[in-house]
Amino acid sequence: MISVEAAIPYLGGALAAGGVAVVLSRRREYLLRWCAWAVAVPVVVAAIHAGPAGAAALAALAGAACAVEYGGLTGLPRADRVVLALAAAVPPLAAWLAPAHLPRAIGAAALAVALVPLLAADADGGLRRLGLGVLGVAWFAPLAGVVLLGPVALALFAAVSVGDIAASFAGRRFRGPRLSPLSPGKHWSGTLAGAAAGLLVLAALEAFTVPLAVAVAAGAPLGDLLESMVKRGSGVKDSASWLAGAGGLLDRLDSLLLTLALALLLT
Repeated sequence: MISVEAAIPYLGGALAAGGVAVVLSRRREYLLRWCAWAVAVPVVVAAIHAGPAGAAALAALAGAACAVEYGGLTGLPRADRVVLALAAAVPPLAAWLAPAHLPRAIGAAALAVALVPLLAADADGGLRRLGLGVLGVAWFAPLAGVVLLGPVALALFAAVSVGDIAASFAGRRFRGPRLSPLSPGKHWSGTLAGAAAGLLVLAALEAFTVPLAVAVAAGAPLGDLLESMVKRGSGVKDSASWLAGAGGLLDRLDSLLLTLALALLLT
């Protein structure tokens, strides 16, 4: 894996190429997504370049924001959302301050979330609240990988981001068999194109290994399908609406979350 500094020209080139592509596409949706990516890339680069402390701060904030969106779209009560947001920030901070105790930290976070409906004596909706809360902790815990993987996490972020755009382009253009009933707008053509683009980014950043290739090729589409399943179960289209044209932060990080999880498991 090349250094963060050496990766900057590649990321800048990818941004420029993506900008040209979205202008040629004349689709407002792609332009807004590119603008969100143009803001996110410098932030992620700066945080990872700052070392474990910067990576932990960014990942903790992202985890808390995603937890709030997740709690909103699933209809969790306010108390559950607050505790889940705090719990989602625990794994990245633990990965920075006490990596040897990361499994205990994740377990404590899950226990804290599970205790909220239990202590509220919610006999009617307690099981649902507990299940959704623990799922949230497990879903956002891989953000600890931003700290543990360092520059590799930056390569995964770039690969997933470029792959997401390529998948959207190819899926709309070539269509073909649908990927899953969970996300009717996704096609195998887009999934394969996205995986190919992501692997090319890994190769360009000298981060191509079999485990990371599997993480990008499988984790990105599975992460997208996982969020689609949650949103369809909740009857909503986007996790939030504060990112113009891009929904919420969870809509942008869904693919990265499972990619990080697979990268941590396989490496």
